Amino acid sequence: MTIDTIIPKIEKKMTYASGFHHTVLFDLGEDGFIHIDGTQSPPELTTQEKDAEVTFATSIDTLDAILDGTQDPSLAFLMRRLKVRGDMKLAMKLNAFLES
Repeated sequence: MTIDTIIPKIEKKMTYASGFHHTVLFDLGEDGFIHIDGTQSPPELTTQEKDAEVTFATSIDTLDAILDGTQDPSLAFLMRRLKVRGDMKLAMKLNAFLES
């Protein structure tokens, strides 16, 4: 599993997230970063570490499982496989976006 295999999955989910005007950072540790800037049209997705309203720290395998629907984001959070820094309300909104 690499960032290159995760990015298309995120891009596909972003097509269903119209009206998403926020910034999100996925911190995947040694595997790198994925930054989504929804304040731009179309949303910009990069592999750079940038400031964001909410940051999700997790492993690339956990993120892949969340995107595939085999891991519930809330359960991953409770099991400490997913850590959230920043705007918790925005993180809760993204919960539905990530698992849909």
